[in-house]
Amino acid sequence: MNYFELFELPITIQIDRTKLAQKYFELQKKYHPDFFANGTEHEQQQALEISSELNKALKTFKNTDLTIKYVLQLKGLLEEEEKYQLPPAFLMEMMELNEELSADSAKQIQELETVLYQDVAHIIENYQEATATTADLLKLKEYYFKKKYLQRILDRLEG
Repeated sequence: MNYFELFELPITIQIDRTKLAQKYFELQKKYHPDFFANGTEHEQQQALEISSELNKALKTFKNTDLTIKYVLQLKGLLEEEEKYQLPPAFLMEMMELNEELSADSAKQIQELETVLYQDVAHIIENYQEATATTADLLKLKEYYFKKKYLQRILDRLEG
């Protein structure tokens, strides 16, 4: 069972946070391990596993980047620890940015993230499994890896 099935949600990228919280609390009440203290060992183990999956799903759904990653994995377009080849022009731009790291770099990176987002905003904001094309998903994949690259630069800048 995937996270969307667990939460009885359609596969989407932007999830209604209010509905998510309501469903999470409903499912936690149903599957919390404490409610199975008198159950069989199998029931207790199953409740523990479901409760753990609920927590992982909630964390994923609260973060758009993690949700994008999860959807791409569900679609078989992203593997864990995948080495994705970013476009050479992007890598050159990042190399220049790395060489000129300064106090203004964080602002510059945020501006780059905004530009990157604008290219995929329509996909993220209107994603529907039935109408999403492979091209849309591949565009999201590139966005995901570019944003991840920028985050590594930010982390290094802040660290």
